[in-house]
Amino acid sequence: MTDPIPTGVPSQPGPRPRVVVPYPRLSPGLRRYFATEGGGATLLLAASAAALIWANVASGSYEHFWETPVNLSVGDWHLDLSLHHWVNDGLMAIFFLVVGVEVNRELTVGELRSFRAASVPLFGAIGGLAVPIGLYLLVNPSGPDASGWGVPMSTDTAFVIGVLALVGPRCPDQLRVFLLTLAIFDDIGAIALLALYSDDLSVKALLLAAALVVLLFVMRWVGVWQIPPYLFVGVALWVAVLESGLHPTLAGVVVGLSVPTARRGHDDEIRRYLGWYGRALIEELDSSRARLAVSATRSAIPTSDRLLDGLHPLSSYAVVPLFGLANAGVVLTGGALSDALSSPVTLGVVLGLLVGKVVGVTAGAAIALRTGIGTLPGRVRYGHLVGGAFLCGIGFTIALFVSELAFPDEALRNEAKVGILIGSLLAALAGALVLRYFGERLPLCSTDEDEGPPPLPDGPWYAPAA
Repeated sequence: MTDPIPTGVPSQPGPRPRVVVPYPRLSPGLRRYFATEGGGATLLLAASAAALIWANVASGSYEHFWETPVNLSVGDWHLDLSLHHWVNDGLMAIFFLVVGVEVNRELTVGELRSFRAASVPLFGAIGGLAVPIGLYLLVNPSGPDASGWGVPMSTDTAFVIGVLALVGPRCPDQLRVFLLTLAIFDDIGAIALLALYSDDLSVKALLLAAALVVLLFVMRWVGVWQIPPYLFVGVALWVAVLESGLHPTLAGVVVGLSVPTARRGHDDEIRRYLGWYGRALIEELDSSRARLAVSATRSAIPTSDRLLDGLHPLSSYAVVPLFGLANAGVVLTGGALSDALSSPVTLGVVLGLLVGKVVGVTAGAAIALRTGIGTLPGRVRYGHLVGGAFLCGIGFTIALFVSELAFPDEALRNEAKVGILIGSLLAALAGALVLRYFGERLPLCSTDEDEGPPPLPDGPWYAPAA
C-alpha cells in the first residue's frame, strides 16, 4: 500500500516545469523582516525620546532607576547586576542572537552565498567600518578620548529600514536588499571588533565557553532541529562568556550562527510526509497523532526560520526599545550641551557617522562596481547608493552600546551620546533628501541582464518559459 500523497504532489518523479520570474522580487520572509524592523524603529525612536525627557526632567530618578540591583543566586553561585546591565548584557543578547541568525541564513541560503552578489555590500561595509574609525582617531588620536573609536563604526538597521519606509516607492527593492546585506557585513565586523573592548579574561571560563561553542556546532552537525536545546546551551554559554570577561552578547551571535538553516529533505518528500500525517489525523483525532503532525510540521521548517519568527518581533518591539529607554537618557543642560558641542569626542562621532559612513560605503561599493568584481542588479542608481550610504550613518543602537563599553567616565559617555544623536539625525535627513530628490536622476550602478522590467504589483506573477 502506497503512502497517501497530498493533492498537487506528483505521484511519479519527473522534470518539474520551469518557471520564469520576470522580476527579482522580495521574498515573503524579507518583507516580514523589513516590516518588523520598520515598526521597531518607530518604537525605538519613541523610547529614546522618552528617555531624553525623563533624564532632563528628573535626571536623578532616571539614573537611580536603572542602577537598581537585580541579583540572581543559585546555591553558592550568584550574579549581581544592575537593571541597566541586565538590559545591556542580558536582553541585548537576544538582539545579537537575531543578528546572528540573519547572518547565518544569508551566508548559507541567502544573498551572501554568491561572491559577485555579495562583493558590493562587502566592500561598502569594509569602507563603512574603516573610514569612520579613521576619522574619529584623526580627531582623537590619544588619551581616554581615543577609546571611543568604535562608536561611529556600526549601522542601525532598524532606523535605516524605517527611513526607507518613509521614502517609500522611490527606492527599488534591490536597494533595501543591498542595505540589509551591507548591514549584515557591518554587524559581523562590528561584533568582531567588540571583543577588543574586553579585558581581565578568565582562561577557565574561556575554555568552558569554547567547549559549549563546539557542542552547539556538533548539535547542528548531527541534525538537532529543535529550538530548546540550542537555547539551553545558549544560556549556559552566556553565563560562561560573562564570567570570562568577554561581552556576554557575543554568546547570542554564536548561537545564531550555529542553528541549522537548511530544510530537512526535498520539497516533495516534505509534502508527502506532511500529507500522510495530516490525513492520519483527519481519519482519527488522536492526541498522539496530533503531536506527531505538529512535530512533523515544525521539522519541515528550518530551525533558523522558526527561531527568527519567534524572536525577531521580541527583539524589535521590546528589547531594542527598552535598550533605547535605558541608554538614550542624556542630560542636555546648557553647560553639558555646550561642553559636548565643543568636545573632540562629539566632533569625532559626528564626523564618523555623517562623513565617514557616506565616504566609506560609497567608495567601497564604487570600487567593487568599477572593477567588475560585483554588480547591483535591478534599478539601483548611484543616487540610491549615495542616499543609502548617508543612511548607514544612523548608528544609534550599537553606537550607544559601544559608548557604554568605551567610556567609564560619565562626561565622556554623554559627549559621545550627544554626537550619536546629532550625527544619526543629520545622516537620516541627508539620506532621505538625497533619495527623494536625486535617487532617480543619476545613472544606473550597473547594467546587466538582471535589470528586468519595472516592478509589478503583488501577486502570483509567474509565466511558463518560452
